[in-house]
Amino acid sequence: MHSENTRILKELENKRQVFRDRAHAGEILAGMLAEYQKSDAIVLAIPAGGVPVASVIATQLDLYLDIFPVSKILYPWTTESGFGAVAYDGTKWINETAVRHYNLDKDAVHKATAVALDKVERRFRSLRGTRPFPLLSEHKVILVDDGIAAGSTVRTAILTMRKQQCSEIIIATPTAHDTSLVEIAQLVDKVYCANLRSGWSFAVADAYRSWTDVSEDEVMRILNKNNK
Repeated sequence: MHSENTRILKELENKRQVFRDRAHAGEILAGMLAEYQKSDAIVLAIPAGGVPVASVIATQLDLYLDIFPVSKILYPWTTESGFGAVAYDGTKWINETAVRHYNLDKDAVHKATAVALDKVERRFRSLRGTRPFPLLSEHKVILVDDGIAAGSTVRTAILTMRKQQCSEIIIATPTAHDTSLVEIAQLVDKVYCANLRSGWSFAVADAYRSWTDVSEDEVMRILNKNNK
């Protein structure tokens, strides 16, 4: 059951490899977001994977593009899965159920959080330089990531935007797990998801025929191209 504020493409529901790549996903989302063309909305991308998607959206809709660095707080034994996330300003969200399940002590949580915070603070400085950050209270914000699995990074970004009194938060993602998206939809004004999927097994990469890591050099190149 989808929330009233959620828009999906029924023809892509529960399908895999529906996008050629992240740029193709951005084209489809831009079509879904056509009402925001040349509006006062701004597009904020979660780096790194969200940037190629957001770049196409911003270009096609003639909107300003910027980044919103958020990173998973990783389990000590993996470089992929996390038990929370932290934003560039220190705002964090911890999945306490996961912490208890894996018996993570306070020291382990603190260390993992510090590593993630160092990463997003460095990204904020290196990718944005000294440019002033947009005043979110004056804009509708379209927050873009390349997919939502557990949703910890997007949830943390939303917490940060609420602290900054963002006037309206719109989530745009090419693909998402239905359980996570229902929870996210309750926290924002609108959600746009092209490829909604259900089931016990979910990987963001499964929505794409071409899936590669996005380097920080590529992120910088995209940002410079969009906002020159």
